[in-house]
Amino acid sequence: MSDIPSIELPSALIPADGRFGSGPSKVRTESLLELGVTGSSYMGTSHRRPGVRTVVGAIRSGMRDLFRLPEDYEVVLGVGGATSFWASATFGLIEQKSQHLDFGEFSGKFAKVVAGAPHLEEPDVISSEMGTHPDPVPNPEVDLYGLTHNETTTGVMMPIVRPEADGIVAVDATSGAGGMRVDPAQFDCYYFSPQKVFGAEGGLWIALCSPAAIARIEKIHNSDRWIPGFLSLQLAVNNSRKDQTTNTPALATLFLVRAQLDAMLEVGGLDWAVDRCARSSEIVYGWAEKSDFAYPFVTDSDKRSTNVATIDFIDGVSADTIAAVLRANDIVDVEGYRKLGRNQLRIAMFPNVDPDDLVTLTEAIDYIVERI
Repeated sequence: MSDIPSIELPSALIPADGRFGSGPSKVRTESLLELGVTGSSYMGTSHRRPGVRTVVGAIRSGMRDLFRLPEDYEVVLGVGGATSFWASATFGLIEQKSQHLDFGEFSGKFAKVVAGAPHLEEPDVISSEMGTHPDPVPNPEVDLYGLTHNETTTGVMMPIVRPEADGIVAVDATSGAGGMRVDPAQFDCYYFSPQKVFGAEGGLWIALCSPAAIARIEKIHNSDRWIPGFLSLQLAVNNSRKDQTTNTPALATLFLVRAQLDAMLEVGGLDWAVDRCARSSEIVYGWAEKSDFAYPFVTDSDKRSTNVATIDFIDGVSADTIAAVLRANDIVDVEGYRKLGRNQLRIAMFPNVDPDDLVTLTEAIDYIVERI
């Protein structure tokens, strides 16, 4: 971007940590230091041996505690991130037909993957305007309902409620899991990547699975459907039960997830995280609602995400310019989602983000706008 105003923020307007990205998100420095202390005892060791398997086991146990899972639910891990999980689901979780709610870039991607699968029927896709979300509609032909807890691109969250219909419920919770309340009784497969709330890197997926989801995986696995080994959910289940992954994982990612879980559980678990995100969202949306030049993109306050805020700006105030000036002052990754194409900033409010830093961020934006 050319012609960026040269604005140096006063030290009082520099957050203690300038990372506000929606993914990869802020990683706790404490977690990185803890990883470094392991020296040669962890990184560079076999993922089939106790050193790493103990970490995987701790992740599975920690997720069970954090989400208060029923005893018969299982925590399954796989390599490849949520994008890989969508492919796995087309082979191993959907029998014939699925329904998808499309209200942003990521909620729509799963539907597109399913639409391209030659062994499945055309999916039932229900769309709504950006900044809103639709609701699932019971359909007797559907055997899987694909929901999204938090649409990262638009800053819309939706409650997870099981449709009054047959069919399992699979929820993409990549930017919602760990920062929003959810009742395990309302889902069968709640899956996510750890580069948002869980302060780690991508390339891993974690799925919280009900007995119905496990039964569906086993049924399809034992059918005559061809399933690539890398995408096999049954292999992922089998290996997770041994506290390992089917393929070689990123050991640093596993360690960071475990460290984040430990930190969250130590201070109050999901209740603490949800309350902290709610406080942060009140700061950001409250500022925008009082502003003369900014306002929340999501007009319905009940649908505004408590994890990712999207803030629009009036004509004549360039969000791109604001983001560029912030970046020049080491405050990074608040740019709006590129494909949404709005005059907008997108601000992460995950549990790792200090609410006080969000107060400072809003004050810094005010300072910049006064000068541009």
